[in-house]
Amino acid sequence: MVEEVVQKSEAVAPQEEEVVQKSEAVAPQEEEVVVVTDVPQANAQKEAALAEAVVTETNKDHEALVDQPPSAASDQNNDQKPGDTNVNDDKIPESSSFKEESNKVADLPDPERKALDELKQLVQQALNKHEFTALVPPSPPKQEAVEEKKEPLAEVEEQKPVESPVPAAPEDASTPALEPEPETKGEAAEKEKITTADQLEVIEEKVAAPAHHSADDDGAKTVEAIEETIVAVSSSSAPEKEPEESKAAQALEAEPKDNVKDQAPLAAVQPPEEVSIWGIPLLADERSDVVLLKFLRARDFKVKDAFTMIKNTVRWRKQFGIDELVEEELENDIGLDKVVFMHGVDKEGHPVCYNVYGEFQSKELYQKTFSDEEKRQKFLRWRIRFLEKSIRKLDFSPGGVCTIVQVNDLKNSPGPGKWELRQATKQALQLLQDNYPEFVAKQVFINVPWWYLAVNRMISPFLTQRTKSKFVFAGPSKSAETLLRYIAAEQIPVKYGGLSIDGEFGTADTVTEIIVKPANKHTVEFPVTEKCLLTWEVRVVGWEVNYGAEFVPSAEESYTVIIQKARKVASTEEPVVSNSFKVGEPGKVVLTLANPTNKKKKLLYRFKTKASEDTKQKC
Repeated sequence: MVEEVVQKSEAVAPQEEEVVQKSEAVAPQEEEVVVVTDVPQANAQKEAALAEAVVTETNKDHEALVDQPPSAASDQNNDQKPGDTNVNDDKIPESSSFKEESNKVADLPDPERKALDELKQLVQQALNKHEFTALVPPSPPKQEAVEEKKEPLAEVEEQKPVESPVPAAPEDASTPALEPEPETKGEAAEKEKITTADQLEVIEEKVAAPAHHSADDDGAKTVEAIEETIVAVSSSSAPEKEPEESKAAQALEAEPKDNVKDQAPLAAVQPPEEVSIWGIPLLADERSDVVLLKFLRARDFKVKDAFTMIKNTVRWRKQFGIDELVEEELENDIGLDKVVFMHGVDKEGHPVCYNVYGEFQSKELYQKTFSDEEKRQKFLRWRIRFLEKSIRKLDFSPGGVCTIVQVNDLKNSPGPGKWELRQATKQALQLLQDNYPEFVAKQVFINVPWWYLAVNRMISPFLTQRTKSKFVFAGPSKSAETLLRYIAAEQIPVKYGGLSIDGEFGTADTVTEIIVKPANKHTVEFPVTEKCLLTWEVRVVGWEVNYGAEFVPSAEESYTVIIQKARKVASTEEPVVSNSFKVGEPGKVVLTLANPTNKKKKLLYRFKTKASEDTKQKC
């Protein structure tokens, strides 16, 4: 099936476009200059940086937090075909941006607010009746004990007399029935006495039968047998001739009912049970409304369906042992932290989770993770624990950030031949879809191979608009640019086109983004007025541009200092260039970037100052 899809996509794929190559020797036509008019003090810059440092659902209307790795015709099809890069990237489908709904009750439309109130009533009733506790089946030993207690009662019930069936009336009223000979009053009374005596003898035999049981249990069961037998006897006799034993049995029968009435208020006094989902107690505070809204949105605000989903989730969490799993320390000696990891936040404050499927190309990692059922279950527990701990760090208060952005790297992702991986992922997908609804704000797919886009175009008509609005696809040459659209450069790992790297700078040091036009030169100036040490990082996505840096003093008699001689930086070189310069006099540091290509380039840079080692003075 996959091969047919690939063949169809190849059949409709456009021919390679002819690209008119421009010479890199074209002289720059324009020159842009960016001047940083004032280099802020170190402390002021940190404060400003801190101030500035601040999606996929399934067609079942609830999304999973782990995406199934794509299936292709073969593993070799994961690589981009030569010459197809520009064609595929140009045709990456654009989706309208998904806007998250408000979690504030006051902002909800009336029908949604009404549905939330109804769901809260159902949950409260279930808590009062301890229905969530009853969802988990009791352990087998307890079941055996209950069965043993029920066996004696069953034996007594088997000894109950079976009433003889009443003869049916003749079907045809016109057919004369044989009439019995009339009995005298004396004969009828004599037969009634004999029947009553026979029934009492049966009662005495039943009382003597269970003598080997305990006195308390057998006494109660014998009373029940007496009640049922005497009621049958009394019903056959006239009301005025009701035996005294029947009256005594009725008195015994009424006594337990009174006891039940006395015990009923005691049972009602029991406090409601406490149930938590993702660390949030249900109906305890306003955070519970946010949790319930997730289930309602996953079921299109169908209250009964949402309530059923909540009960199923509570049952699964208890059976899976989620609370114990979170506290458990699982070994991770096979490198799974490179497959799934959290890193930074997007521009709206959502935590970002990266899923790197290409890591499973390592045969050693693959065997350690999926070679048998035990290892696959271990991976599943590790993945669920990772997700649960990440969710518990979210802000479930109304207006808080309680969703995650997923970045799925499909570069070198395994093909359909990896049966074990597909099975494990399918199982994880089902669990996450059923028990973690509405946790994805955006689903970003990067390094998408050409065949994946073809498959997506085929299934796109079957997806809801809400689901499609959370999907974002980007080919290899557009991946960094796409991530920068949603995530700030200081929050993106260097391997994905950002500047987040361990070193002199941190995520609090904001990055400036500038577009360098084709066949254009761009300069950035950092004026300094005092002695200090100036440090900066610069990166051009895709590079293939010329970069140079120099210090130009303010005094006319001083000389310009070449910090970095202009040179062409290839795309295969170190993605980030870091430099520092000790400023000994007023002047400015000038960065020059010349883009000789016919494509626009994105320039990223940031800088900071600190006290000079000689003067210990901040600039």
